[in-house]
Amino acid sequence: MPRRAGSRPAPRPAPGRDLPPRLRTQPARQGAERPQSSVPRPVPHTRRAPQPGGDPGTLSPGHRCKTPGRSCGRELGCAHPRDPLGLRARVHTTRGGAAGLDRVLHLSSRLRPGQQAFRMATQLAFLEYDDELARLASQDFTPDSAAWSLARIGIANYFAAALVLPYRRFHTAAEEVRYDIERLTDRFGLGYETVCHRLSTLQRPRLRGVPFSFVRVDRAGNMSERQSATDFHFSRAGGTCPLWNVYEAFAAPGRIHAQAAAMPDGQRYLWTARAVTRHRGGWGEPGKTFALGLGCEVRHASRVVYSDGLDLGNAAAATPIGMGCRVCERTDCPQRAVPPLDRRLAVDENSSTFVPYPVADPEV
Repeated sequence: MPRRAGSRPAPRPAPGRDLPPRLRTQPARQGAERPQSSVPRPVPHTRRAPQPGGDPGTLSPGHRCKTPGRSCGRELGCAHPRDPLGLRARVHTTRGGAAGLDRVLHLSSRLRPGQQAFRMATQLAFLEYDDELARLASQDFTPDSAAWSLARIGIANYFAAALVLPYRRFHTAAEEVRYDIERLTDRFGLGYETVCHRLSTLQRPRLRGVPFSFVRVDRAGNMSERQSATDFHFSRAGGTCPLWNVYEAFAAPGRIHAQAAAMPDGQRYLWTARAVTRHRGGWGEPGKTFALGLGCEVRHASRVVYSDGLDLGNAAAATPIGMGCRVCERTDCPQRAVPPLDRRLAVDENSSTFVPYPVADPEV
């Protein structure tokens, strides 16, 4: 309504008076504490990761990490400068204790519980079976050489896998789930690669598992790990077959790809492949990606869950693969990258073929 001339306007209600009591805001009183921000504040670290050649100690009282809840540069704790190696485990020895030395194992917080157990089991092998590791490594390598130390680490890792994945228990679980790798990783709390490694070693004479071949490759075709309990032959001339499903796995990381493949000698295999990626955690830090392949002969494929849905009885349905273009015997492969080593090329300047590097018929 229009107000009369000379009358005062009605006072407006205070902000929030027309709201329910629980939604009204009260004016801050002088001297009252301000509400705390939900943004986490930097928290001081009490210890840092051990430095090479130095004792682990406390950080200075003024040090405050700018990334609370995460590592600010090192896998094992807060320390500067940034560690380029991304340490996952380290044993540090200090003076003290009854024997004069204290050994402390530092583990990365990014490791899963099963992975932490694996790292502890590896160090247990060095503590309890150091002489045996040295004896086995000395059979093929010169003591105290780099290759000798790497061999000791490999044997210790095998010991750790046997300890955290006991043979009989792991074999029984694998048979129950028909060698479903993802279900085994969930049951034992270990990584995909560790489980694949263990599956390729189940060849105890009276309790054999499926004889698998295991391989790890990168995008460039470099084969960093390989071991086989079958007759599958890996290339030693450099490069592998691009028709192998281990390279298809890079297109869809995290997904398991199954393939029925045939070698030039007619032997057929069931191969599974999956790409795995690992990061140290920080934005912009480099990671590493590999494709892991696990394969067995077709005669064992019915025991493996990944054979479901594949036409393994039809030899023509198998993908023809080889050991590598240099040594592959397939002369009609359209994916060939280089000429074969032991065949003469049929070069014709006036014709073109879909198959690269056609070879001449062998002379009679």
